[in-house]
Amino acid sequence: MLNVPNLLTLVRFLLVPVYLLIFFSDIPSPARLCWAIGIIFLAGLTDVVDGYLARRNNQVTQMGAMLDPLADKCMLMAIFLSLLLSDKISWEAAFAILFRDLGMIVYGAIVHFQGRKTVPANFLGKMTTVLSYLVLFMVMFDAPYASTMLWIVIGLSYITALFYMFQLKVVNE
Repeated sequence: MLNVPNLLTLVRFLLVPVYLLIFFSDIPSPARLCWAIGIIFLAGLTDVVDGYLARRNNQVTQMGAMLDPLADKCMLMAIFLSLLLSDKISWEAAFAILFRDLGMIVYGAIVHFQGRKTVPANFLGKMTTVLSYLVLFMVMFDAPYASTMLWIVIGLSYITALFYMFQLKVVNE
């Protein structure tokens, strides 16, 4: 069902290529980074608003439960890819997170297309997403300990994935 929260999620999908276009544009560096971060914040704002509206207006749908975390993962993967291609993060870190997120996307799609129930994002998943963004900002600005914090968040993301798979198993039994 296409409602306002789901439309906002679709806007987040459209912001992914916009982010990449800005990040890799010829705009001078400080302004380019500010615009790219602005796109990320806009995506985060639409995420908060769509979740709030869906719950407040009782418009939580299976499609939204599947697309909302997918939009988050697509944006995070785009950010990781841009940081990898600009030599801000290592291949190992990029591979670890991209492997995990692609695995979650494929697994979620299989569950959905098999007609089984999906699980909406839980507190741990939301916390992992917020921490991922914070760490990515640290990386963008070359903050001290950014690499260490990145690996901690990557580890947390794998723990979150295990909880998600466990929840899927429980809800579909």
